Amino acid sequence: MEKIRVLQISKYYHPFIGGTEQVARDIANALRQYNIQQKIICFNEDSSSDGVISHRKETVSEQVDGVEVIRCGCFAKVASQGLSMTFGRELDRLMNEFKPNVVILHYPNPFATHYLLKYRNRDFRLYVYWHLDITKQKHLKRLFVRQNITLISRATKILGATPFHLNNSEFSNQFGSKKYLLPYAIDERNLMITDEEVKEAESICGRYEGKTICFFIGRHVPYKGIEYLIDSSALIQDNHIVFIIAGSGELTESLEKKAQNDKKVVFIGQITNSQKRAYMYACDIFSFPSITRNEGFGLALAEGMYYGKPAVTYHIDGSGVNYVNLNGVTGIECPNRDVQAYANAIERLSDDRELRIQMGKAAHQRVIDNFTQQKFASNLYQLITNNE
Repeated sequence: MEKIRVLQISKYYHPFIGGTEQVARDIANALRQYNIQQKIICFNEDSSSDGVISHRKETVSEQVDGVEVIRCGCFAKVASQGLSMTFGRELDRLMNEFKPNVVILHYPNPFATHYLLKYRNRDFRLYVYWHLDITKQKHLKRLFVRQNITLISRATKILGATPFHLNNSEFSNQFGSKKYLLPYAIDERNLMITDEEVKEAESICGRYEGKTICFFIGRHVPYKGIEYLIDSSALIQDNHIVFIIAGSGELTESLEKKAQNDKKVVFIGQITNSQKRAYMYACDIFSFPSITRNEGFGLALAEGMYYGKPAVTYHIDGSGVNYVNLNGVTGIECPNRDVQAYANAIERLSDDRELRIQMGKAAHQRVIDNFTQQKFASNLYQLITNNE
């Protein structure tokens, strides 16, 4: 068998923190398990994490987790898309020197797709990980319809994290028989709780003794639906429920103002991974009120479920959230933006401890069966070694 050489094309990469970037890193770590040659090309962005620092305007090649990552400096960003003078040159160098026989493109990424399609007659298998349709830029997305059709035609397989990604895209009819289900994964290693964190969780429970703890963590941006969580809290008269909201973002100030008269809502700001583990361990219900398809899957949702917590979510047409959390099995799904239904679901779980335990056990098992790193690595390896 010819030695496999994999080139990943991502929008950004660690230390930039985002859902797609985490999936790209998961792929890199999965391929390392099987000693598969790989490189990653992406755009650069100002970010830092775990001692890794990157700067938007620089084009650099560096090792991350033992994998070469080529970050292409950007001179501008338009509609969340980085624009780079060096990307085309670096991609050409990789295609001619590294000679990948497998390319994994994370979609959407129209700038990178433009350059990649110049090599559509080259002999490599192209897997397009379809994370979501372009939804926010309604006028801009029309410009890329032809590009998308060409990309899908060239692709060997279209990868989707859930059936919703594959069957509810506006391009699903174009996917045809190329669909391949590859669910995202949580990293169990990062969720292993220490004795000190258990003590911290006990301290949190003591702080809210006698209360049902509902926990949310995520960026404070519109599609996360935090305002609807606050509206739901306002409908609950039971003071034995508390909503703890972690994270920050553009809406933090307005959300805090909205909830200022509701003592059931507590903002705790940005927290460390250690603190996140403690709060997830301590909580009774995992609140996940996202409202649009910008929430394509919900890794935080799967993490909360891993800890055996029932989830309360909204129904989102075309989103994988409804695939991760199974209504009536691992949690409760409510009609989109229906704050009364959401409040009722929270109250129902708060009042019924046995139901919380039952759904929590099912939630944990669903994650173990479908969304672990090992399951992800096995599925990916099977895909690329079967020449599919």
